[in-house]
Amino acid sequence: MLTHRILRSSTFRLVLLYMALVSGSVLVLFGFIYWATAGFMDRQVDVTIEAEIQGLAEQYRRRGLGGLKTVIAERVARDPAGASVYLLVDADLQPVVGNLSRWPVAPVSEEGWLDFSLRERGPDGTEEHRARGRAFLLVGNLRLLVGRDVRDLEATRSLILGALGWGLAISVGLALAGGLMMTSSMVRRIEAINDTSREIVEGDLARRIPTTGAGDDFDKLVANLNGMLDRITGLMDTVRQVSDNIAHDLRTPLTRLRSRLEIARAQQGAGDPEARAAVEQAIEEADALLATFQALLRIARIEAEQRREGFAAVELGPLLTDVAELYEPVAAEREQVIALQVADGISVDGDRDLLFQAVANLVDNAIKYTPIGGRIVLGLRPVGEAAELSVADTGPGIPADQRERVFDRFHRLESSRSTPGSGLGLRVVRAVARLHGATIRLTDNGPGLRVALVLPRR
Repeated sequence: MLTHRILRSSTFRLVLLYMALVSGSVLVLFGFIYWATAGFMDRQVDVTIEAEIQGLAEQYRRRGLGGLKTVIAERVARDPAGASVYLLVDADLQPVVGNLSRWPVAPVSEEGWLDFSLRERGPDGTEEHRARGRAFLLVGNLRLLVGRDVRDLEATRSLILGALGWGLAISVGLALAGGLMMTSSMVRRIEAINDTSREIVEGDLARRIPTTGAGDDFDKLVANLNGMLDRITGLMDTVRQVSDNIAHDLRTPLTRLRSRLEIARAQQGAGDPEARAAVEQAIEEADALLATFQALLRIARIEAEQRREGFAAVELGPLLTDVAELYEPVAAEREQVIALQVADGISVDGDRDLLFQAVANLVDNAIKYTPIGGRIVLGLRPVGEAAELSVADTGPGIPADQRERVFDRFHRLESSRSTPGSGLGLRVVRAVARLHGATIRLTDNGPGLRVALVLPRR
């Protein structure tokens, strides 16, 4: 997994680019070294041949053709298999003196230079290596070839080329290894930031990104991010505290008001029907306000809960059965059917009361928006290492572009404005889901809506 992240990281791509630039630079440098070294050795061969030619020319001027033959014969006799190559031929290219058996078949430049093979000089007459020489035309249509066997030069050139190739390969390997080490270190630090960020997004606002203590740019970035998180957490705590205080402060007078309305209704008896209806409507509105404040406080407590030490094993099958039994009378009043499709033996770590509240909110919404005679299905099934708890109805459903917004506080669809409710039920469900590390999926039920909670299995 780490290797996959390294290969896909932008840091590794930058390292590859850097390695390509370094390798290109090394290749250019080694190429220049090879060109300069090989060129120097080639020039040394030419200089040596030129020196041989000047010496033979001096002997030819002083002693004539006979003296030239004698000098060539002496040099060949001293070193029969040496690096020097001599050949004097007549007009018919027949050898006169020298250590070659025939005139080489090779193109001659305007200056008389030629490159040829020395096959016949091997011990068995089959060895072949390169030689370089210069040809001259002497008096009487005689031709003289003076050259050098460059097998040692070729061997040296091969050694240099091999050394440069190994040097390039080692440079590329070291650059790649260093790049991988650097990328691995950076990916680990970036992944630490990503992992912490994911945990914060999932609801653990107390998490902070760890630092290495090196005081580098990453530590400075992490310090700034942690400071920003502290500031955001402080502001959220302030807002939450204000909302809690408002809910607490308003709940008390609302409760007193409802009590007085109850007293007024009791004292009124069977008096004016219109006044009695007005009092009952006021009581219903007070109940709705109290329910809203209660839901707000409930959400605040759930979202503020960061510790999960109190979690215990919760059997989801019996929990769904209890919710179904609780809401069967309500569904029966609307001629609706609540069905169970529950797999046995599925449990999770969690708070049973909170999970019950979340499922109850989903079932309450399903009953509320499913038409008379509809069907509501409570499902439970294993999905890999997780458990999927679902509530499906045959109501109008929720448009795809509105499915994320329905979890916002007080958000209600236009089609449900006239339906009783505060718009906080699904917000409670999301808060419970985040506390339990679950995800929520809203999909079409064809017709209707299917809401699924995917929780980690115990």
